[in-house]
Amino acid sequence: MEWFFTPFGVSFVERALWGGLLVSGICALAGTWVVLRGMAFLGDAMSHGMLPGVAVASLLGGNLFLGALTSAAAMAAGVTALSRSPRLSQDTGIGLLFVGMLALGVIVVSRSQSFAVDLTAFLFGDVLAVRPRDLTVLAAALAVSGVVAVVGHRGFVALAFDPRKAQTLGLRPRLAHALLLGLLTLAITASFHVVGTLLVFGLLIAPPAAVILWARSVPAVMAGAALIGALSTVTGLLISWHLGTAAGATIAATAVALFFLSALAARLRDRRSRSTAPTSGPAPRMEPEHAS
Repeated sequence: MEWFFTPFGVSFVERALWGGLLVSGICALAGTWVVLRGMAFLGDAMSHGMLPGVAVASLLGGNLFLGALTSAAAMAAGVTALSRSPRLSQDTGIGLLFVGMLALGVIVVSRSQSFAVDLTAFLFGDVLAVRPRDLTVLAAALAVSGVVAVVGHRGFVALAFDPRKAQTLGLRPRLAHALLLGLLTLAITASFHVVGTLLVFGLLIAPPAAVILWARSVPAVMAGAALIGALSTVTGLLISWHLGTAAGATIAATAVALFFLSALAARLRDRRSRSTAPTSGPAPRMEPEHAS
């Protein structure tokens, strides 16, 4: 078992492990709702919308996390404002903000002659460079995400399965949507420096998507997604150590590979269920929880 324990005996790999585990928990809480509500494009747009804030913070010598959080929050506020227009679809508003924020970020980056390395880290992450204070930030982000997930759970469920019911029950769907955007913003900004913006969806989408094929409740999806994210982190770091591959990309690729394995197993299960329909029950299906 030396091949397993030796990498994690190195301090920076150990920090990377803890960072990946914390990110897995954060992404499980937000990613479950991203998958349930079909918000992948919004998440992608918001992750790239962080570039102006990160670029300005880097050029001014400020905190990259706060720069990313500010930029992503502005993106979320813009999406919320544009979604209220009856003449524009939400996808149109997201697309416009996506292009605008990305263009602004590239303009800021173009003003610097030595931004290439930082931009690469922004896009692809550097999980092996996680510092102790980064772990503190991630732990705080996980705690806040947990509080938001618990407080907004009833509204999120009604919003995901029946928005009209959310309005009828007085759950304030607009507030629930804003809280959900905040949860997604926090997950993306907390994760980008670990796996990068282009790879953040490896942990944000793949684990919940893998579990949703089997689970019957939202909490089960979140717990399963956190476990798959943790498995992806451990496996990805081991592969990266022994094969010399990029750690963040390997973690994300492992998460996506686990999703395809889950999808294949679910397909085989469904085929078996159809062939034995008279004697077997239906395949597991996500059920909307009681939101009242």
